[in-house]
Amino acid sequence: MIKAILFDVFGTVVDWRSGLVHGLERTFARAGLDADAPTLADAWHEQCLDSLRADGSSPVDGHALDASLARALSASLAKIGLDGQLTDSDTAALPQLWRKLPPWPDSVPGLKALKREYVIAPRNNGAVALMTWLAKHAGLPWDVILASEPAAPQKDPASAHVSFAAALGLAPDEVMMVSAHNRDLYPAREAGLKTAFFARPGEHGPAQTSDLEPSEPWDVVAFDLLDLARQMESAARY
Repeated sequence: MIKAILFDVFGTVVDWRSGLVHGLERTFARAGLDADAPTLADAWHEQCLDSLRADGSSPVDGHALDASLARALSASLAKIGLDGQLTDSDTAALPQLWRKLPPWPDSVPGLKALKREYVIAPRNNGAVALMTWLAKHAGLPWDVILASEPAAPQKDPASAHVSFAAALGLAPDEVMMVSAHNRDLYPAREAGLKTAFFARPGEHGPAQTSDLEPSEPWDVVAFDLLDLARQMESAARY
């Protein structure tokens, strides 16, 4: 029986791209720059993913993560020809955008519905500080913040999932992993967790081609987070 549900956050629960684009557009307007905010947002996100892939599932404290986000921003600015175009204060402030990303419209009501029956928590490589402030801003009603720090350092993503389940005092098969990214669900399934997928076709903008449908017959496939809540509520009755 499933007792807890873990969620990928960036892209699945919050709309990172719109949040970054709007914040970057405001910064560019103040600086008088005619720059492409969506291109920088995409480059910054990809640079952050590259850093996380290099770090694996190692614990990251809040200050170290802020520094990592700043380095990724600097590399992205240089990549698109904006190196040195922003003030130091603007460059220092921009990483805080990651703490203020908006939820998808169905995220908060869906999480609140699931919270009635299950323990809900984020499963992410973000530091606890980032997850806490993001939840505060977006109104995400987590029961507990599970980010990198509570689990033992693990380079193997499947082992990290086992550690997160253990942190809740649960066996892997009592936990479900939810993500709009198929790649997140393979290590979860390998670890013995149940899996759930729904697509976020607007995550990467209008030209998105990835994760538009499930790549495997995951345990649950939903339309969005509200539909997932409805399916899980029905399953809990039987």
